[in-house]
Formats: sequence, structure tokens, C-alpha cells
Amino acid sequence: MFKDIAFNNYFWEGFSSDYYQLEGDWLHIHLKPIDNQSLICPHCSSSSSSIHDTVYRQVRERDLFHLKVWLHIPVRRVLCSSCGPKVQYISWLSPGARLTKRLQNYAASLCELLPIKHIAQLLNLSWHTVKEIDKRRLSTVVRPPNWSEVSRLVMDEFALFKGHRYATVVADADTHQVLWVGIGRSRKQIRPFFELMGEHCKHIEAVAMDMNTAFDLEVQQHCPNAAIVYDLFHVIAKYGREVIDRVRLDEANRLKNDKPARKWVKRSRWVLLKNRENMDDTQQNYLDELLEKNHNLMVVYVLKAQLKELWYCDSIEQATSFWELWWQQVQDSGIEPLKLFARRLKPYLSGIISSAIFHINTSKLEGINNKIKVIKRMAYGFRDIDYFFLKIRAAFPGIRR
Repeated sequence: MFKDIAFNNYFWEGFSSDYYQLEGDWLHIHLKPIDNQSLICPHCSSSSSSIHDTVYRQVRERDLFHLKVWLHIPVRRVLCSSCGPKVQYISWLSPGARLTKRLQNYAASLCELLPIKHIAQLLNLSWHTVKEIDKRRLSTVVRPPNWSEVSRLVMDEFALFKGHRYATVVADADTHQVLWVGIGRSRKQIRPFFELMGEHCKHIEAVAMDMNTAFDLEVQQHCPNAAIVYDLFHVIAKYGREVIDRVRLDEANRLKNDKPARKWVKRSRWVLLKNRENMDDTQQNYLDELLEKNHNLMVVYVLKAQLKELWYCDSIEQATSFWELWWQQVQDSGIEPLKLFARRLKPYLSGIISSAIFHINTSKLEGINNKIKVIKRMAYGFRDIDYFFLKIRAAFPGIRR
């Protein structure tokens, strides 16, 4: 049956089918060289009819209907006059490969749609084999940064593994292309990115980040003309942890003899942290009643909203004036967690005010971090960090200018 389907030079250049064997779901096709065909040296591409020796190799081919296909190939070593004995060039088989190019290309196309584990099960290949195929595909897909077009950066960290192990991701603030991903978040660990940029560091105008001292100092060292812009999201998240949560617990403790009121305050965390525009009517009514009954929670909630306005000022002068007003209101409040937060925030003021000139933030990177979590879940974890970082860069190629 199979011999009549023209298993010939059309499928496997330089070879024709000799005979086949069917063993369950496996089809073994034995090939033979086409007579009177010269052999090509893979090094110098010269042809020769001299054969040094022949070895038989078993190679996987794409499935034929429901059958898994093995090819049995007589691979010859050509006796090249210039290079000596060399394994012959086979157009449809990479040197030393145990999968045909046809099967590798098919697996690579599936990697754009399915997790590696599913592809390995579908094609009856090992996880590592499919991973290496996809890794080679990604190395050709991921385009290197065009540094001449990069002027503004965003930097952030994400959890690599459980146990406080992190990686850093750097993206173009304008095109959202992921430029670099590296293990760790210390100065030493992010320095390779700036070394990769080289002389272009002096052309960077602004870098958005959270209040990470390592990022800050490294940018200042390598990018002398860059303004630091601290991200609104991280500052407000820090405000929620250090001010709103602390004041809420203090108020709950103060009301320990009034159990209904204490329970009312303790359960208010999410409505205090949530943006009002994202609340339903029930939550808004709950928040309004809470702020009406509790002065300190009302103060920290209102001052959080006012602090956000710093990032939307139109000029340095306006932002500076706004900060001075906010600072004075904090001091007048008498709320210690709020005053402590303001004192800790003050050294970072220049990076906050810079947002009046450079309207960039790491919100896009927060979206990237969420996509990274999805990539990790699809892969059921990654055992090859370089491959994982390639997957991230391929997922965010950036907007073409």
C-alpha cells in the first residue's frame, strides 16, 4: 500500500523508499540512495562520487495519518578531496539530527499555539526535544533592540520562583518592546543591560521604575542624562500598605470595646484600597458611611487621592507647589503612620516631580508581568531560564514605529 504512494525523491531528496514495516501505530520506512547521484560535502559544497563508509540512522518523520513514522536512512560519508571524510549533505535533515526538518518545522509551528507538554504528548517526543525546537525558533523570531530608537525606558521586577527569587525586565516606554530580561534585581545583576546598551546610555532621557535604590543608582551611573521617574502604581501600593492598613488596624484596636464598630473598620480594607470608579453602589455606600464615621480613615483616604494628583501635574512648578501643600496637610493631620510615610517619600521627590515632564510609568510592565505569569502556567514552570526569557521577549516584540 505505502509503496504505491510515491515515497520517492519528492519527499526525501536523494533517496527513494525501499520497503516498509508496520508495527502497531509505528510505520518504519527504509530508504535507499538514488543511483548515480553525486554526494555533496557539507563544508565546501563540492560534489564527489567517492564514499568513505556508510552508517544507518533512524530518524523521526511527520506522522502519516494516525501512524508515527520512523525513517531508516543509509547515511554515507563522502570522501572529499579538500575536506577529507565528511557526512554527506542531506537537504531535509540537519547534521546529527534525529528529526527531519519537516517534523521540526511542524513542532515549531505548534509551539506558537500550545504548551510544550501537550505538543510532546501529541508528537510522542520528549519535553526537552520540543523545548529545544521552540528555543531555536524563538532565537530567530526575537529581534534585537534598535538602540538608536530607544530614548525612554521602564524597569520592573517580577517573581521568578517561589521564595523571593526575582528577575528584572526592561522595556521601551514608547514601543513596549521588551529589551532585556535578567535574573535578580541588584545593581550587579542589572548592570549587564547597561553594558549591552553601551554608548547609547547617554541618549536615554528618562527611566520609569518603582522606588528601587538599585535601579536608581545604576541608572544614574550609566545614563547621566536620564531623569528618574518613580511610578504612581508602586507609590500608591506602598501608601496602602504603610498608611491605610496601619491606620485601619490602629482604629480597629481603638474600638476594641465597640465590637460592631471594630468589625466595620476591620472589614474595610478593600474598599479603602479600591479605586472609587471601580466600585459598585453597595461598596460606594459602605465607603461613604465609613469615612463619615471615622475621621482618621477619611483623612488618609483623601490624602491618598491628592497624592495621586502629583503624577498628573503639567509642570515642575505646579508639581512642587502641589507637594508642598500635600506635605503641610500631612503634618497638620497628626497621624503618625502618614507622617512617617511622607518623611520616607520625601527623598524620592525629584523622581516623582519628573512625571510632570515625562508622562511614563510602569503600568505596561504590570501587564507584561501578568502575561509572564500566564506563560509560566502554560509551561508548568520553566527548567531553562534562557528559554523562558526568550519566550517573554517574543511575547512583547513592541509596536513598529
